[in-house]
Amino acid sequence: MQLDPATDALLAIDVQPDFMSGGALPVPGGDGVVPVINRLLGGPFRHAVATQDWHPPGHASFASVHPGRAPFESIEAPYGPQTLWPDHCIQGSRGAALHPALDQSRIELIVRKGFRPGVDSYSAFRENDRVTSLCLDVWLRARGFKRLFLVGLAIDYCVAWSAEDAIGAGFAVVVIEDACRGIGLPAGAGRTTIDDARDRLRAMGVAFVTSIDLAQRSGSGGR
Repeated sequence: MQLDPATDALLAIDVQPDFMSGGALPVPGGDGVVPVINRLLGGPFRHAVATQDWHPPGHASFASVHPGRAPFESIEAPYGPQTLWPDHCIQGSRGAALHPALDQSRIELIVRKGFRPGVDSYSAFRENDRVTSLCLDVWLRARGFKRLFLVGLAIDYCVAWSAEDAIGAGFAVVVIEDACRGIGLPAGAGRTTIDDARDRLRAMGVAFVTSIDLAQRSGSGGR
């Protein structure tokens, strides 16, 4: 897979301390994505975008604001099913910042999502009401990007929803698997939300590679 540094961009999803060990909503092994992403940012990719979960206190997706409800239960929100989460990524908190070890030298844009109190936002492109745009597709097209390589947390939620919306917006999409981790909630029949996300994305035409495969196939990556 040959990279084109002019039209390929890395999209780093929610690389934030609250999704890592010791955080409010830790993704198993979440810390492990940071060194892999840094190698990608320091090597084959010249352009990158990052997202941040950026919730106000009392966000509607927090289990704490729904009496009698617990984290990871599902409710019916006005825009459809909504998983309830522990309070996390509160605006301005250390847990909501981009991870301090993340190399930000090639990150050209930071998209904050989930900041409206009444609607959650997994995707980098639009909120969970599936109507409200975050306008990332407009920015990417204006910059001439055609293919997006997704990394970050979590592969079964924010990475997957971002990949789906990127495909819908007309971009080619690649997920770098060893630069992602997932939550892995039970999904029935011995499957998890990670299994379902992978199957769904592959059916949409999303490619899956590892950072090692990418480095071997792309050589210097055009640096």
